[in-house]
Amino acid sequence: MARRWSNDLTWADVTPRDTYLNRRQIMAGAGAMGALSLGGAAAAQDAALEPNTLEEIRGYNNFYEFGYDKEDPARYAGEMRVDPWSVKVDGLVDRPGDYALADLLAGLETEERIYRHRCVEGWSMVIPWNGVELADLLAKVGVQPAAKFVAFETAVQPEVMPGVRAGVLEFPYVEGLRLDEATHPLTLLATGIYGEPLANQNGAPIRLVVPWKYGFKSIKSIVRISLVEEQPPATWNLTNPNEYGFYSNVNPTVDHPRWSQATERKIGGGLFASRQPTLMFNGYDEVASLYEGMDLVENF
Repeated sequence: MARRWSNDLTWADVTPRDTYLNRRQIMAGAGAMGALSLGGAAAAQDAALEPNTLEEIRGYNNFYEFGYDKEDPARYAGEMRVDPWSVKVDGLVDRPGDYALADLLAGLETEERIYRHRCVEGWSMVIPWNGVELADLLAKVGVQPAAKFVAFETAVQPEVMPGVRAGVLEFPYVEGLRLDEATHPLTLLATGIYGEPLANQNGAPIRLVVPWKYGFKSIKSIVRISLVEEQPPATWNLTNPNEYGFYSNVNPTVDHPRWSQATERKIGGGLFASRQPTLMFNGYDEVASLYEGMDLVENF
């Protein structure tokens, strides 16, 4: 049964399954993160631009281990080995170890969560995830008092990951959360979408989902979870700290240096649909207390 939150999303809000899996609507200019590739700017520049065919657009995604074009994850991710899968849990925990995924998740309640998803590039959707609360997993392994952050690491399989071999980013991809963010009830370790296992290009077999943050914080294909005392590195923050902050909370008042974050384009709304206002924390007001007293411009 889906848990209900203050944003009160229902199945009526969910991005249609075919649209989610095949969501390239237009091809437009890029930037380091493919900025505005799904935004309204391209439509305004060329009202006659038509969507590509379904075959051309299947699998629009960001998963840089498999390449830097949007089609690359679906093209190459099928070669990633996801079974068997293990996750190393280490650092300031009571029960560290290399866990088979099934053992790591054993005894934890799987829930369906219908969440908004907001990409830093300016597009959004609504996705029904299946997964377990990260807080429950951390309680299972035992967090020690000195732990202040949770660090994550993605799989690296260079032989099947052309993006790793390209040398544009440093891999493995890493991310991190403050412990209070990680243990918030909204924070999910997802293992499925629409009741089906995650596709490789969507982060199989287990990925992070933090719905009040930009999508790149929700690290895919996790192979390591570490409890640490100091703020851990995060790939995009390391690569360009002036553009991608450690927190990366959805914030319509803090623009990316190269585009506005005040509005977003909801995928599935049609090629010429108007942009909608972006909500603070992506609409998840219950997390605001985590940042009480913080300057969210300085700590973007």
